[in-house]
Amino acid sequence: MNKNLTWKTIFIVAVMLVFLFGIFGIPKSLSKAGLTAAVRERISLGLDLRGGTHLILQVMVNDAIKADSDNAVDRLKSELRTANITYAEITQPDPNTHPEMISVKGVPPESSADLRRIVQERLPEYDLASGAENSWTVSMKSSVLEDLKQRSVTQAIETIRNRIDQLGVSEPVIEEHGLGAYQILVQLPGVDDPARVKEIMQSTAMLQIRQALDGPFSSEQDALQKSGGVLPPDSVLMKGRYQGGPGSGDRADVWYLLSRSSAVTGRDLRGAEPTRDENNRPAIRFMLTSDGGRRFGSFTGSHVGDRLAIVLDNKVQEVATIQEQINDEGRITGAFTDQQAKDLAMILRSGALPAGIRYLEERTVGPSLGADSIRHGVLAAVIGLIAVIVFMLIYYRGAGINADLALVLNLIILLGFLGFTGATLTLPGIAGVILTVGMGVDSNVLIFERIREELRHGKTPTSAVSQGFAHAWVTIVDTHVTTIVSAAILFIFGTGAVRGFAVTLAFGLLANLFTAVFVSRVIFDAHLNRHRAGEPLSI
Repeated sequence: MNKNLTWKTIFIVAVMLVFLFGIFGIPKSLSKAGLTAAVRERISLGLDLRGGTHLILQVMVNDAIKADSDNAVDRLKSELRTANITYAEITQPDPNTHPEMISVKGVPPESSADLRRIVQERLPEYDLASGAENSWTVSMKSSVLEDLKQRSVTQAIETIRNRIDQLGVSEPVIEEHGLGAYQILVQLPGVDDPARVKEIMQSTAMLQIRQALDGPFSSEQDALQKSGGVLPPDSVLMKGRYQGGPGSGDRADVWYLLSRSSAVTGRDLRGAEPTRDENNRPAIRFMLTSDGGRRFGSFTGSHVGDRLAIVLDNKVQEVATIQEQINDEGRITGAFTDQQAKDLAMILRSGALPAGIRYLEERTVGPSLGADSIRHGVLAAVIGLIAVIVFMLIYYRGAGINADLALVLNLIILLGFLGFTGATLTLPGIAGVILTVGMGVDSNVLIFERIREELRHGKTPTSAVSQGFAHAWVTIVDTHVTTIVSAAILFIFGTGAVRGFAVTLAFGLLANLFTAVFVSRVIFDAHLNRHRAGEPLSI
């Protein structure tokens, strides 16, 4: 064997060892069970093989638009008051269908120019249009509206991913669903408690800390009656639950009068963790960022003796008197179980959803169905592989061994790639493996038939092999490149299992180019190196 051929053989063996490591890693045992466990640890199985939950969510983007419009209404009222411009009312006429529309009525005609200036300067994301009887419509610009909707979906995906990651779900698929507007696809392999996951994903967990001005009141009417039917400026009423004291068990719905603005919000959170209060009840301890802690310290320092309300999802969780300045952490108590406290801390850490979500589709794949899929898929692959190996040995005789070795190395490289990259193997992915095997056989058939043709023309075995590979090379590259481009398009625009098919097909074809052309040629050269003059080539 010449030196060049020796180095090529060493390179092929090294590639095979590297990708065998990708499949098995360093197994704890060389027994069948040990090798099987090593493969399961290295190669991730998809939802259809492992079992799990498949969800399609709809992001209620109008919630985010309404929140932005609510903020715009408050800013507009404040600016008009500052500019001493009177108005009859500022409302959202259709908050459910068109939350981007704000109606302004009763502004004096002589203040129209000032109103237009305020909207242009203070609400640049809104347009102003005049209407009948001295009314005005403030509407969100269409470009801003579409951007806000898309950002809501992106933020929802990021928040859901943060929450799922903290549950420890491996290989989750969380991405925009291409088949519907503002929809998200969630696939959670191996999840055995989808109800808990759904509850965590759908929780909003918007945290606010406000000053408690008055209360508790037994009803909203009682609170309004105390203030003469009109709430004091910059205050709101919020519902909460009154707890009569540790161990009293006396709880009821009550109302609190709170400041409209918040001292700090969930955006100022640095972390949150489950803990226990002084009565050993489950609670949540939260930590603030440096900026949030500075503002919280300034607020509590100037309000010692006043009361503080911790509001979660617009519901008062706790009201306490400020005994001293508090800088960067606090605690939320309530009627939590240990699991609820743990989940709430996790939700606070992941941030609030920008809008509500609703479930459009839910499917659960049982582990037994996944095991059946694996068994059927592997059985089909093994039967197909054995049939191909036998056919190649019968039809191409000695050269069939060459094709079979290249085919086995192709499978080793493909599975090793899955192990190294962590790419998920799905049922369509197994179909991609089988299709790769088929194209590998096609490549060998092309080469072998070219070699046979050259032999029929009277070429020597060495010349026939060289010409056979040279003539077949262009056709093999052409078919493989076009199929790889198709797989790339499937990967870019596909989702979930379609991407799994594209990944196994594309890398399988790249491996096939290496094995069908380079490896097969090296095996032929090694055989011809020991071939005696005049001896026919077994093909």
